[in-house]
Amino acid sequence: MTNSKAIALLSGGLDSATAAAMAIAKGHEVIGLSFDYGQRHIKELIAAKEIANHLKIKEHEIININLASWGGSSLTDLNQTIPNQGIIKGIIPNTYVPGRNTVFIAIGLSFAEARSAEHLILGINSMDYSGYPDCRPDYLQAFQELANLSSKAGREGNGANLWAPLLHLDKVEIINKALSLGIPIESTWSCYSGEEKACGFCDSCRIRDQALMKAGRPDLCSKPKLC
Repeated sequence: MTNSKAIALLSGGLDSATAAAMAIAKGHEVIGLSFDYGQRHIKELIAAKEIANHLKIKEHEIININLASWGGSSLTDLNQTIPNQGIIKGIIPNTYVPGRNTVFIAIGLSFAEARSAEHLILGINSMDYSGYPDCRPDYLQAFQELANLSSKAGREGNGANLWAPLLHLDKVEIINKALSLGIPIESTWSCYSGEEKACGFCDSCRIRDQALMKAGRPDLCSKPKLC
């Protein structure tokens, strides 16, 4: 995977920023793709722009697709409450957005085929997240098979490869990788709350802060005094 064009899905979070940086470090020309999908934590798009600028990504597209029109998640429905009691093993929390990654990857594949990109870079991670069904290895494998069958490029043997370099890494490993690549972690955004500052209590903040502590960087926690 060298000297080729790649589309990177940039959410504004630590994982997608790290995955994009890994692709750039391998010598790829990276195009950023982000989504305004009606998420309450819209600040992540500001972070995505900052990360794209930091990584010197020359082209960064932001697509509007309003998944909030039908809700189904506390990230897109302001009448639902963001859970803050911590991860409950075996329970998929209401922060799961129905079909989000499926929609994003499908659009990313369309964009990749139109731009003759060989790779679609994903920041998905199956190790320490909330058990989302669209962040798991079997999902990625099945989608790759679909991608190979659903496009002209795929049928001709030139379809985009779904590359998820963080899939089997834990959060501490991802943070260490981000630091080694010079990612400004303080510029990334993970919080679900939709407020101006990270809440420190939602699942995403908890996972991030706990890993930052283990990585020896409590100064980067959402609420350093509490870490």
